[in-house]
Amino acid sequence: MKKIALEEHYISPDFMKYTQADFNAMNKQASDGFIAKLLDFDEQRIQEMDKAGIGTSVLSLTDPGVQKEPDTNVAIQLAQKANDFLAEKISKNSKRYKGFAHLPLQDPKAAAKELERCVRQHHFVGALINGQTNGKYLDENEYLLLWEKVQELDVTIYLHPGSPYETPYNLDGYPELEGPLWGWTSETATHALRLIFSGLFDRFPNIKLILGHMGESLPYLAWRLDSRWGIIKHSKNLKKLPSQYLKQNIFVTTSGMCSNGPLLCALSELGEDNVMFSVDYPYESSEVAAQFIQKAPITEKVREKICYQNAKRILKL
Repeated sequence: MKKIALEEHYISPDFMKYTQADFNAMNKQASDGFIAKLLDFDEQRIQEMDKAGIGTSVLSLTDPGVQKEPDTNVAIQLAQKANDFLAEKISKNSKRYKGFAHLPLQDPKAAAKELERCVRQHHFVGALINGQTNGKYLDENEYLLLWEKVQELDVTIYLHPGSPYETPYNLDGYPELEGPLWGWTSETATHALRLIFSGLFDRFPNIKLILGHMGESLPYLAWRLDSRWGIIKHSKNLKKLPSQYLKQNIFVTTSGMCSNGPLLCALSELGEDNVMFSVDYPYESSEVAAQFIQKAPITEKVREKICYQNAKRILKL
């Protein structure tokens, strides 16, 4: 069955310094292998897509990109460079590749402008954002003009994991918990909840937010979010229950979560129109991800939606 994959990463030499800390946390064999695959657009990437039946990959710069850059002007220039680099790669194989923009979120106005440029000029399908940017989260008022632009352009934002601004005290002494094993999940889920409880989706009801890794644990917590929201004091009023925003504004992918239990939970809580296939290439295996979704205990109709129909509709591919 054909597939569209949405959380598929690349890198260019200009951005190696920003992600070096992530690579340093891995053993050398793993990091060297990932770097080689991130730099490749023509050989191994396409071969692995073909083996997995992936017709289209939506490419994004691997984390953290310029979101870790303290100099705003440098971030703006490098984000533009990254997007032009990706557009040039896509132009050579536009049938197999689409793109998510990389945004200089140090300056929300510049980020909105760059998003519009990438959508209108490069035909990117939205943007992928790697969590917080120098301590700033996307629910803060300064980002309202960016969200206004997102809704105006009718494109998606993929909220990808990133490290917190400071290491939480409860992870102190356990560096293995700080990254993708656990810390990124709690950080990204919290970021998404900040967007919900800030009232963002009441203000911009048509925004489409994508979360990877089967929703960063949030589908599993949907009932409890509503239950506890009903008894606590609210800093802001919401028009709907928290779970309704999960079902109406948030979509999830299977990236890095090749397990039937989380898949069935996401389908049950969010619905079959809100779940999409992804790999998290090169950090996960395209073959393993493809075999997982092909053997998952779901109907062929639902499998088609997850593999390509939902992504085609949501991203307007």
